[in-house]
Amino acid sequence: MFGVCYYPEHWPQSLWRSDAQKMAELGLRYVRIGEFAWSRLEPIEGQYAFRWLDEAIDTLVAEGLEVVLGTPTATPPKWLIDKYPEVLPVDPETGRVRGFGSRRHYDFASDRYRQEALRITEVMVKRYANYAGVVGWQTDNELGCHDTTLSASPVAEDGFRHWCEARYGEIDALNAAWGNVFWSMEYPSFGTIELPVGAVTETAPAHQLAWRRFASDCLVRFHSDMVDVIRAHAPHQFVTHNFIPMEDTGADNHALAAPLDFTSYDNYPLGRTEQFFADAPDDQFRRYMRTGHPDLSTYLFDQVRCLSKRGFWVMEQQPGPVNWAAHNPRPAPGMIRLWTLEAFAHGAECVSYFRWRQAPFAQEQMHAGLLRPDHTEAAAWPEVVSAINDAKTLGVDSLSQPTAQVAIVTSPESFWVSEIEKQSTAYAFNRVQFDYYRALRALGINVDFVSQSSDLSPYSLVVAPSLPMLSEEFIARCQRSDARLVFGPRSGAKTPEFGSPPTLPPGPLQALIDLRVLTVETLRPGCTELLRYAREGFKDYASTLWREELDGSGVDVLAHYHDDAPAVVANDRVVYIGTLTDRDFLEDLFRHECDALGLSIQIAPPDVRLQRRGDLMFAFNYSDQHAELSLPDSTHIVLGSDPVSPRDVTVWKE
Repeated sequence: MFGVCYYPEHWPQSLWRSDAQKMAELGLRYVRIGEFAWSRLEPIEGQYAFRWLDEAIDTLVAEGLEVVLGTPTATPPKWLIDKYPEVLPVDPETGRVRGFGSRRHYDFASDRYRQEALRITEVMVKRYANYAGVVGWQTDNELGCHDTTLSASPVAEDGFRHWCEARYGEIDALNAAWGNVFWSMEYPSFGTIELPVGAVTETAPAHQLAWRRFASDCLVRFHSDMVDVIRAHAPHQFVTHNFIPMEDTGADNHALAAPLDFTSYDNYPLGRTEQFFADAPDDQFRRYMRTGHPDLSTYLFDQVRCLSKRGFWVMEQQPGPVNWAAHNPRPAPGMIRLWTLEAFAHGAECVSYFRWRQAPFAQEQMHAGLLRPDHTEAAAWPEVVSAINDAKTLGVDSLSQPTAQVAIVTSPESFWVSEIEKQSTAYAFNRVQFDYYRALRALGINVDFVSQSSDLSPYSLVVAPSLPMLSEEFIARCQRSDARLVFGPRSGAKTPEFGSPPTLPPGPLQALIDLRVLTVETLRPGCTELLRYAREGFKDYASTLWREELDGSGVDVLAHYHDDAPAVVANDRVVYIGTLTDRDFLEDLFRHECDALGLSIQIAPPDVRLQRRGDLMFAFNYSDQHAELSLPDSTHIVLGSDPVSPRDVTVWKE
């Protein structure tokens, strides 16, 4: 299934019918509208103007299209801000009020804004719950985008105080939990608690963590209440949300997704690659400048897919240059089609392109669409035509969801801990997790992302790149699981209140492996040291950035540091990696583990990635060279060829 994002309020009504006809002729089915239109829907408080939206929906539906409505709550109008200025967030870094004039100018901690958002949502849902052609809802837009989950406003501070009182009960309990005796930081009452911003140097880690948990709870409550309003009046219409990368929401993504029918994701491979690899040398970055990194979009696809109760949607797919990254190149020829088919391979049920026509005004006029501002077809158009035809050939609508025997365990605390207590400016949890994912994908392995509360029984290999805070329930699940467990450095390093475990790290993990972390050191990125892997006949790899001194009993040493001290240890259930390392080591380690577990491995050429969905195997060639797959002559190739052409896709029956 295919769709597009459309803004009828941006265009003369005389264009709507021809736009709708052309959408239908292209082969699109869904059109998302309305998510930024509050000022047109309610230009004056309490005075609603829905006729134009009715006519836009009617025009689209008359051409056989189906409509997904967005709640317009990401862009509160000027009259609302003027009447209720307290809903505006405050930048934690500068202390300045984030004002009107763009978007996402509201505070999740504001009860007033939550009431206003629920009010306009209810009015819309009541009107369109049974409106012909309206099939579903997108809540808000990209929750948490632009670093908006955290706010240092007076309403956030007041809400945080109440949250702390509900969590800790007594102020002495809070002071003890946060270690406030250190630096004389003890609070005399809950009413005196401040937000952990604007201090001379770093504030207490437990204080910062509590604030992030509070902010996450505010966002989740805001969103869940909105979903409840939609379900109360339109139980037969689906509800989704268009997520940004999991790291960027600043929230518990599993809790955020819990009330949805399915999740959606906004896929911008070039912009995300520019951001993620901003510090990469030019000679390394150049090869992915027009394609995106071959693991980055799928890293995000697999995370959002595993939040869903079913397959996910790509609600916004990049169709050309964007406007918001530091640099914004054109996609290489073939990449729009490749990205589209890649989304389907990883479990997408629909790919919707952003946007129908490039805007000739305002902030996004440099952001490409399927049409140029003069209404001519942009470069992406023929690739979308090809992708739609390819999807029909492959029968993607009838494919079962991807399955995996390998899971990566993640948690919001893992992100927060690495931001709050860096210890190394080069250490970032998201990059650690990405490196583990890349190593598994290089072996042609499907990967799921799970939380600590997930069922582990479907998996033969469970990998936790870094879980500083381990729940008792998760340890119990690990004990019941038959899976091989691999833990990366920093796992079990912190108590739930950001203290050190009384038995030393890895804390609760000691129930699974007899191990203590005696000290931790962090190195400059260029100051790597040797890591010697015994399984490879003392082959040398790199130990980098984060290094733990391990003391274990009854464990096998799989790899040593340069001084022969243990760096990677294992018993019959668990592998513990005490250092950050290079991709070669992780690939070799996982290859050995998969071989021992009897998991199928398929190595692809460089910059080619494989993905199984149903009975199909997909190969995506991100390189500018032909890539030899060496498939048997009897292989039934459904799409493409062997070798795979540059920036092309080959699909065959397994």
